Amino acid sequence: MTDSASETDQPATAYKRVMLKISGEALMGDQGFGLNPPTVERIAREVQSVHDMGVEICMVIGGGNIFRGLQGSAQGMERTTADYMGMLATVMNALAMQSALEALKVHTRVISAITMNEVAEPYIRRRAVRHLEKSRVCIFAAGTGNPYFTTDTAATLRASEMKCEAIFKGTKVDGVYNKDPAKHSDAKRYDKVSYDDVLAKRLGVMDASAIALARDNDLPIIVFSLDEPGGLKGILAGEGTYTIVKD
Repeated sequence: MTDSASETDQPATAYKRVMLKISGEALMGDQGFGLNPPTVERIAREVQSVHDMGVEICMVIGGGNIFRGLQGSAQGMERTTADYMGMLATVMNALAMQSALEALKVHTRVISAITMNEVAEPYIRRRAVRHLEKSRVCIFAAGTGNPYFTTDTAATLRASEMKCEAIFKGTKVDGVYNKDPAKHSDAKRYDKVSYDDVLAKRLGVMDASAIALARDNDLPIIVFSLDEPGGLKGILAGEGTYTIVKD
């Protein structure tokens, strides 16, 4: 909570604990690779604004801006090794986000599925829940700790374990469309779509394992534009444009 705001100043929110899933590419800004510090800071301010509303926040950040396991595998690298390299890339992104959030006075913990005690806490579910209860942002890194699983699946798994009320998937567009809106001017956005339709129509919200896990745990997925200033806070306050995936 900032010095200038009080609980009565903040809008009410339907969700008290959420998972924010963003891609590693979201941290690149206009660059073609790596981290763009102003972009990382902008996203951190979005997270801070939600934190100031009293929402407990988990995060999972992909690693595609640094290394993508599937791409390495496609180029001849052994798949398991490539996936572990991708997991390490997510730790780098998590540390960058932690630094940006701590600069904004938001207490943060990076929690890694791969043990690396010098830079992150190991994943212990009960400890992570306690961090959330103490209003610390938990950034889960290194995926599930296993190859062949994406950060989408990791985000859904951790959201289920933390008993989050929804997953917020930040993308470059303001929801789920029936076709790519960047290529088709007649693309139509869904206000709501079912898990089964996402799978059957291959709408690309998350990978199939993540969608099935969210469906089995009755966990809504809210897809919104990460490029819209104040978008995340607005949705939590009952405003904004997005698509919700649920039955």
